[in-house]
Amino acid sequence: MSIRNSSTASVEPERKGSVAPRERIVSCAAELFRRFGIRGIGVDAIAEAAHTNKMTLYRKFRSKDDLLCETLRQVTQHASVFWTELDQDDQTDAAAKLTSWVEFHVQRLEQEPGGCDLANAVVELRDNTHPAYAVVQEFKTEQRNRLAALCTAAGATDPNLLADTLSLLLEGARVYRQATGADGSSRRLRESCNATIEAFARHESNQ
Repeated sequence: MSIRNSSTASVEPERKGSVAPRERIVSCAAELFRRFGIRGIGVDAIAEAAHTNKMTLYRKFRSKDDLLCETLRQVTQHASVFWTELDQDDQTDAAAKLTSWVEFHVQRLEQEPGGCDLANAVVELRDNTHPAYAVVQEFKTEQRNRLAALCTAAGATDPNLLADTLSLLLEGARVYRQATGADGSSRRLRESCNATIEAFARHESNQ
């Protein structure tokens, strides 16, 4: 089945001017993978959408797999910026930062109608030897560990279990939204995360 022509012609046509070919290729590939699936789009369609050709694409990336890995790394940058800004904030206590983590992901959930690109890639590929799997695994593990450190700083009774629980709530909310629609998904994620954080909070016992 061909999905070229009008389907891909509408992808980011304005990017041809001042944006470098490599950036156009990555941007267009990410959108096309998201729209049609990794296996549903080929390098010809990606090159066409990026207003370049296969020769240029293969000069920038050794293979389609290499390009896929780069699109997934680009996805991780938003989360990396969040952690950098959080780490640089010396005026906010750890408990408030944990609330910021919740709000950040609630907003991300609203902006991800198709779910998490990284998780979707792993599900579609179903191959833990694929190079994209290592990119996803490294990122997800790093995010969980940084969250556990934040839970520790916030004084959670069991920071590792709290980090795992919050991570699972987030991943579940992404799937839930795809299955049931956007209505209420963000509110349920916020309420579930906040209730979980409260359950793990240390409270001074009354004497």
